[in-house]
Amino acid sequence: MSHYTFAATFRMVYDRAAARYAQGGATAATLGSPTDIAFLAANGITAQHLFDYIEDFANHGEPNFEQALGIELVRRDYFINAQLSRPSTTVLDPATLPAKSASVRGIEWLPRLLPKARAKLRGELPASLMYGCGGDRAFFKAHDILPHEFLNLVWRAGEDEAPIIEWVTNRSSAKKR
Repeated sequence: MSHYTFAATFRMVYDRAAARYAQGGATAATLGSPTDIAFLAANGITAQHLFDYIEDFANHGEPNFEQALGIELVRRDYFINAQLSRPSTTVLDPATLPAKSASVRGIEWLPRLLPKARAKLRGELPASLMYGCGGDRAFFKAHDILPHEFLNLVWRAGEDEAPIIEWVTNRSSAKKR
């Protein structure tokens, strides 16, 4: 695996998958060739994540490739350096997520986004959840946050939610000025 060429290779895999999706009938399982799926797995990325980016872009115009790449660069870094390239054996139970309307300091969605972001970092999202889904994107837009920027913040903060909440509060306040 070439670390230096990861972004370019990810672009090629993404483009091939997008072309296959555009032809119709593609699923996460059929979106990429065995070589492409192996490349993704070696970098801590699932075919489902790639499928979600492509499907949402086709249906909603986002996330674009650059947003997907940003997210996956953070995930890849965590996978290689924090997980030592070993996939997690845990999967987040969606029933444990806070309600979509849950809020902290008046900021809706943040309590739900925090465990999703941690699960994304660790490669523990179930196929039914996407980091960067429509609800996440609405949150990021409302608070002027890049999805990969938030993911990196969650990594740096670990399990301590206080600095994340403070940072989002400050970012949101700055946007209103």
